[in-house]
Amino acid sequence: MHHILTLNSGSSSIKFALFAVNGTPVEKVRGQVEGLGSMPRLKAQTGQSVLADEVLDEARVNDHASGLAAVLGFLQAHFAADTIAAVGHRIVHGGPDYTEPVVLDDARLAELEEFRPLAPLHQPHNISGVRAAKKAFPNAVQVGCFDTAFHRAHPWVNDTYALPRELYDQGVRRYGFHGLSYEYVENRLHEVAPHHADGRVIVTHLGNGSSMCAIQGGQSVGSSMGFTALDGLPMGTRCGQLDPGVVLYMMSELGMSAEEIEDVLYRRSGLKGLSGISHDMRLLEAAGTPEALQAIDYFVYRIRREIGAMIAILSGLDALVFCGGIGEHAVRIRERICQGFDWIGIELDETRNRHGSTVISSDRSRVRVFVIPTNEEAMIASHTARLMAEASSPAIG
Repeated sequence: MHHILTLNSGSSSIKFALFAVNGTPVEKVRGQVEGLGSMPRLKAQTGQSVLADEVLDEARVNDHASGLAAVLGFLQAHFAADTIAAVGHRIVHGGPDYTEPVVLDDARLAELEEFRPLAPLHQPHNISGVRAAKKAFPNAVQVGCFDTAFHRAHPWVNDTYALPRELYDQGVRRYGFHGLSYEYVENRLHEVAPHHADGRVIVTHLGNGSSMCAIQGGQSVGSSMGFTALDGLPMGTRCGQLDPGVVLYMMSELGMSAEEIEDVLYRRSGLKGLSGISHDMRLLEAAGTPEALQAIDYFVYRIRREIGAMIAILSGLDALVFCGGIGEHAVRIRERICQGFDWIGIELDETRNRHGSTVISSDRSRVRVFVIPTNEEAMIASHTARLMAEASSPAIG
């Protein structure tokens, strides 16, 4: 039996999942190597069963290539008969032209390298993961799945900034991100509530990275994220929406370099920057300090503001969906976000919300509210299986 390995390479981690391919891909195991470069650790589980949770040798596992080698060693030890015919990669930025998953060759990798400045926290590590996988599985089909692709057909007014036209032609435009998550959630919504999925939907992907998408008839028509993954909602360590004059002030008056500003905006802002404690919502709710409470207040406020804007884009609302780590687990945050939206027809059921039911709105609510766990790995595996089948002779690595 053929298998697909999915990889999501971050700055210091590699998330992976292994799928058996027999028609629809079926997940067999998922996990991650975290702490690359400092205290590396491998974790893996199948369903609710933990298969591995071990500290790795820092001298041997210190980059993406050695991290992938650790993943391969784990898979060979626990799934000796597995054969990996394809590797599916999450690529955060696909630029203006990559509108669907593609088989990755050297020429395409070179093109994707050019988008490093647009996603500095993600793109370099995504590409490193692909190169490491090509060495580890030289005969496997390598497939790139893009977080920007889901948004590439959104309207021009959501695609542009009011800047000189030549900048738009050079690629300065709103791309939107978390597309693999939105695509998966939209597909799941079609399964659980097809009537609502075909209507006016807002999906909130809330986690360490947070964004929101307005979807109409299954198509993205508005995204809170823009040119980079900094824009829109406040996040774990990223600032979200920001007056560009702040950046000019940091440069001209504070004498900060581009690298220093990047560090502030990407790594020292958001929930972590506002609270002075952590980017983890669970820790902030437990801390209860004035700064932690203010950080949560701002997070909720910006989400509610963006929901109002997207209701205007959609000319109404049929369904609101929560996904992502915070969206799926933070009961009180969901409750606070939905408060005061009775004018549009949102009414939560407290018991359903507390239990994290798929539908958490009341039976009287005109707008249906859902909690749908996202699964980017499953989406990547599905796309990879399709392209693997289309390949003329998929080899087994």
